[in-house]
Amino acid sequence: MITRTLGASGLRVSALGLGCMGMSDLYGPADETESIATIHAALDAGVTLFDTGDYYGAGHNEMLIGTALRGIPRERFLVSVKFGALRDPGGAWLGFDSRPAAVKNALAYTLRRLRMDHIDVYRPGRLDPAVPIEDTVGAIAEMIKAGYVRHLGLSEVGAETLRKAHAVQAVTDLQIEYSLFSRGIEAKILPAARALGVGITAYGVLSRGLLSGHWSKERSHAKGDIRGFLPRFSGENLARNLALVEAVGDVARAKGATVAQLAFAWVLSRGEDIVPLVGARRRDRLTEALGALDVTLSPQDIARLEAAVPAGAAAGTRYDARQMGILDSERG
Repeated sequence: MITRTLGASGLRVSALGLGCMGMSDLYGPADETESIATIHAALDAGVTLFDTGDYYGAGHNEMLIGTALRGIPRERFLVSVKFGALRDPGGAWLGFDSRPAAVKNALAYTLRRLRMDHIDVYRPGRLDPAVPIEDTVGAIAEMIKAGYVRHLGLSEVGAETLRKAHAVQAVTDLQIEYSLFSRGIEAKILPAARALGVGITAYGVLSRGLLSGHWSKERSHAKGDIRGFLPRFSGENLARNLALVEAVGDVARAKGATVAQLAFAWVLSRGEDIVPLVGARRRDRLTEALGALDVTLSPQDIARLEAAVPAGAAAGTRYDARQMGILDSERG
């Protein structure tokens, strides 16, 4: 497995990580046995970075990962955890809580669910508008000193928030959406991260399956699948976006690769400080994504891809209006 370093921290991780959210939440039903088999397949392939959130399935995702990794030597893997989002028993989103006491409380429960004595990267899932980022980061810094956390991460914050946090405690990586369809970080956020020595873990590389090459206009949404509410998957937006995917397919066929592999290869080509997360719930999808590591894109290939999908070409925002309104990253 090829490895990369997340920022100036020196943290070495596999060049592709496994994002485990869909195994528990938001994309409809998943098969738990297959999910665990996928985690094991990732380990066997040399994947070392596993990403989750304590609010994915209200703790289910952490328990699933804890079960899958039980008995595996701790030095073989790294776990990245997001916290702070609040949900009710029906799954509705209630806001965020990143107060220092909440940070430590959430961490205690996460450690128990994962059956681990430390978390490798711990991060608020979103910026809590009611709590200064310095307070949240200060609490995580205390947990780092106490040995319960190894590295500080952030998620979906803008350049200014990233600078404020980094002044309190060195930020190892920023987890943020980045793909051929979502290139907003390139203007301010990515340059700021690089100036500070902060790595990027990129999620949404396949735009929640839209850029996978496996989506169609006829595909229906299962119960609990958030894609039924996302603008890029609705009406005319979907038709326009699938036309862009077909253009990527033309480049993929010329390279002897799949659309998904080219989508991952493009993000990998953006810099050695960027580690894409694969949101696979099944072994076959994981295997396909890992094939991107064997795809080398020439400058001509990259130019063809970016001509097929120019920056800003995707129709519709990446989240609905309410979610877009709370993203600090959308404010730069």
